[in-house]
Amino acid sequence: MGIKEILEFVKIEHTLFSLPFVLIGYILAHNQFVNDLETQKFGIDLLWILVAAVGARGLAMTLNRIIDRDIDAENPRTANRHLVSGSMSMQTAYTLSIVFLSMLLLGAWQLNEVALMMAWLPVLVFVIYPYVKRYSWLCHFWLGICLGLAPAGAWVAVATDVHGWAAITDYLWYPEILFISLGVMFWIAAFDINYARMDVESDRENGIHSFPSRFDETMTTRTSVQLTLLWFACFAISDPMDEIWFLAAAGIMSISNIVVILARTRLKDFQTTFFRVSMLTGWVLLGAIIIV
Repeated sequence: MGIKEILEFVKIEHTLFSLPFVLIGYILAHNQFVNDLETQKFGIDLLWILVAAVGARGLAMTLNRIIDRDIDAENPRTANRHLVSGSMSMQTAYTLSIVFLSMLLLGAWQLNEVALMMAWLPVLVFVIYPYVKRYSWLCHFWLGICLGLAPAGAWVAVATDVHGWAAITDYLWYPEILFISLGVMFWIAAFDINYARMDVESDRENGIHSFPSRFDETMTTRTSVQLTLLWFACFAISDPMDEIWFLAAAGIMSISNIVVILARTRLKDFQTTFFRVSMLTGWVLLGAIIIV
């Protein structure tokens, strides 16, 4: 199996969701502790943060594909995925999971002891996620937690270089990182609720507890709008920025709700448009924090 197939297997394009928030977490830590750590160390930290982030992202997707292979086989939209179609063997998938886990642990080890000792947390969250959808529509929020760890993990990696465990125990992450991570959680939940619209009938037939399969279209749209307002509120009160950050969050929030409320039934391909708008959210906010 070649690189192209592996990238397709882990849906490399979805990295565009988490990467800007990894960088936002890093930048916030850099700004907060710039006087306490050598400039060279910040650059090295960024390298290993990216290694760990790529490993975490790949591990999350690989575990999801392995655990969900039977569910994917029952869904016409996902029936051609690699493990279902047989284009990738289970042995290869397990090997990839070990490789990605090794990248996560290597990056954490190179960062500091605290980062390494906390590496179990994202792994546990990733393992649990595929099972949540079998029992509750809260699975969308659990996926949000998976992505919400991105800015928090990058911030912790740098902060614990300076303060060790005190960076966590002394609440140095409050309020900035807490509210940004909460914002990411609500943002991904809103995205995933709309993404699940594609599988309503299959989910109902196979006992998958997505929000759209549990509630009607009106409730799904209303909840998506409410979650979008929530993530905007979290970003707005996270307190790291000035008007540029606020306006960037307000702008992309407005576009997201316009797409869901007004354009969903009029767009030829709502899912593609909403994917692109959602993906741009993190990059717009990253641009804002860089400008500031």
